[in-house]
Amino acid sequence: MAIIHWLGAGLSSAPGIKRLIGNGAELWLWNRTLSKAEAVIHDLEGQCQARTLDWQQLASNVSKGDILVSMLPGSFHLQVAQLALDSQAHFVSSSYLSPAMEALNQDAKTKGLCLVNEVGLDPGIDHLLAYALLNHYRGSGAYTKTNHLEFRSFCGGLPAKENDFKYKFSWSPLGVLTALRSTAKWLEGGEVKTNSKPWLAVRDYTMPLSEEHNATFEAIPNRDSLPFMAQYQFDPQWPVDTFIRGSLRLPGWSEAWQDIFSLVESADGADANAKLVAKSDELWQRYAYKEGEQDRVVLYVELLAKDPDTNQCIWRQSYSMDAFGNDQGSAMARLVSTTVSLAVDAVLEERISAGVSAAPNEIHLVSDWLSYLNDHHEPIKHLNHLD
Repeated sequence: MAIIHWLGAGLSSAPGIKRLIGNGAELWLWNRTLSKAEAVIHDLEGQCQARTLDWQQLASNVSKGDILVSMLPGSFHLQVAQLALDSQAHFVSSSYLSPAMEALNQDAKTKGLCLVNEVGLDPGIDHLLAYALLNHYRGSGAYTKTNHLEFRSFCGGLPAKENDFKYKFSWSPLGVLTALRSTAKWLEGGEVKTNSKPWLAVRDYTMPLSEEHNATFEAIPNRDSLPFMAQYQFDPQWPVDTFIRGSLRLPGWSEAWQDIFSLVESADGADANAKLVAKSDELWQRYAYKEGEQDRVVLYVELLAKDPDTNQCIWRQSYSMDAFGNDQGSAMARLVSTTVSLAVDAVLEERISAGVSAAPNEIHLVSDWLSYLNDHHEPIKHLNHLD
């Protein structure tokens, strides 16, 4: 029987771990601080054990057909994936694909191994919703290759109770600060837009979270959106006017973060990283979620098509999710790690092809995962705006 080696017992791991063990999987939880791993599994019945994360010990205990799940910081993923390849094991991570990870594709295919990435919340569930929308659109009577399309995907991890900072952190703030230094690139009004300071592209965005309720947030573009057009299988012949993936923040966030933006803008040279690390430590002390404090996750993905002659909207559908922390864990932890656990199941069931991949786009697997999340965790609202 394959062993699941889950690396990292942080805030976003517990629900997925508990699901896998509860379903009869054998899971070893490896963590730098053993007591944290023990705390996650101490009340679980099943085949599980906690281990101190020592790389030599880990390597000596991974066998052919096992699965390595990396919930460690992104800088460790490549090391874990290479260990998986060397050990004839599979790999799963919730993080974005990197060029270095993609370079392992041929080796993984040759060995018949799955290196699965982008199976968390964002990236992860957002991809599934995009695939579902594209499937609905292609099957609709409104579909033609000449329609003009607009695609928007926004996600935000938010405090359920607003604070002065308009934000709270589920894990190290350094990742959020670093992301602000990444140039954003998206398509808007038929033109490619770029901004090396993505906070300058913030805008208010109102979305229907249900048939009865609209909500307004601040939205900023996130990373380079354009490669996801190919990942979502947009036909290159389609006229696409808007394509953007971004992050949601509470109203007032851009004003509350002015000092952060100034720091990020001025941090360059040899001491740049040190400044960001110091600020990250400060923010973690002031704005980390406290034990039992409720968080909120908002996810909204929409696709609309316009008639090329009249510019009238002839097809528009969206998916939305508005989740809050509860006694099963934080909303962020449930949505990230449960989706990771679904990917582990899919690898064990041989429903994912060998090689390096992101969240699966096969519609039967997409439907299964979304149905599970909807039935067991969070209601996913599917709206047809033209009904």
